[in-house]
Amino acid sequence: MASDGFGGFPAETLKFLRGIDERNAKAWFEQNRDLYEAGYVAPARAFVEDIGPRLRKISPGVQFEARVNGSIGRINRDVRFSKDKRPYKNHLDIWFWHGGRKGWDCPGFYLRIAPTRIFLGSGMHGFEGKLLDDFRRAVVSDAAGARLMAAINAVDGQYEIGGETRKSVPRGFDADHPRARFLRHEGLYAGIELPAAIAEAPDFAEQALAHFAATWPIGKWLLEDVTHAG
Repeated sequence: MASDGFGGFPAETLKFLRGIDERNAKAWFEQNRDLYEAGYVAPARAFVEDIGPRLRKISPGVQFEARVNGSIGRINRDVRFSKDKRPYKNHLDIWFWHGGRKGWDCPGFYLRIAPTRIFLGSGMHGFEGKLLDDFRRAVVSDAAGARLMAAINAVDGQYEIGGETRKSVPRGFDADHPRARFLRHEGLYAGIELPAAIAEAPDFAEQALAHFAATWPIGKWLLEDVTHAG
């Protein structure tokens, strides 16, 4: 059943994203600003407004803001330190986070709509500094490690478990530890990749909510055993 508040992303969403992917230039964007508003800003705002409050039934502390630079990612790319000087992203990112301020230092729920695929799930795509140390200590802890494996078992086989970036276990840790494979992670998330057209389904909000709920054991473990923000 489709949500009363959100009936799927309109055709303008993929039309805009495919257009900006093929003609990534300021002139094209300015000529298609109305398409940007109709396909990017307005439906993203409606999606956040609809699903944000319902995510609090899964995780009461989740935060969201139905605006660009809130839950809705900016279309503009930061090209200051990049060799890629294309001015615009070719995807729409939506983020529901935890903690007192929006950021990437706590787990959350994510949705990315790209020209041909969508990606959605929960967790954290990267750990930095002390957070990486805290994650590794939690992995090798008997109690936290057991809870990690329970979370992994709850979603593995249905969703991709991502975040493994290292080829070897970091120095100072046992390469034969029973959870050594997670020591090669510098992020941890559970997600799924689907055809982009699914975002246009009238019941897309319900589908997204179901995937968020199913992947949340990973985010919940991170929230309670690594960031301690839960």
